[in-house]
Amino acid sequence: MKFLVAIDGSEESDRAIDHAAEMAEAADASLTIVNSVDPDVYDTGGSEPVAGLSGAERRLVVESVADAEERGDRLLEDAVERARETGVDAASELLYGNPVETIPDVAATDDYDGVFVGHRGLSDEHERVLGSVAKGLVERSTVPVTVVR
Repeated sequence: MKFLVAIDGSEESDRAIDHAAEMAEAADASLTIVNSVDPDVYDTGGSEPVAGLSGAERRLVVESVADAEERGDRLLEDAVERARETGVDAASELLYGNPVETIPDVAATDDYDGVFVGHRGLSDEHERVLGSVAKGLVERSTVPVTVVR
């Protein structure tokens, strides 16, 4: 058996790693931890709405691919170490693109038996605006998805 764990560095993804490691040990399964590089746009602050393009240029910061890769690699290193502390050997892979698309594609293409993901529990309002990776994985995946809170 092979399990895939999708992480983002949150406490919820740490719990997903812990749960997946327990399941992998019990099922004598291999564990691969993934993070999908999808550079973010950050608002550097201010409570007032952006009045125009020049205002947006002063407030919005686009994360570079290199920065996103570096962050992803760091998250994966920490996650693999966390899994190994539970006694499970884990591999990692850095993916590129929207995690709701890349993770189910890898799970199906590489014949994984299940996907584990943490759920942040965003409010309904935030989830409508930002979407939920966990929900997207459940809807898109062709293999079972375990959502860990």
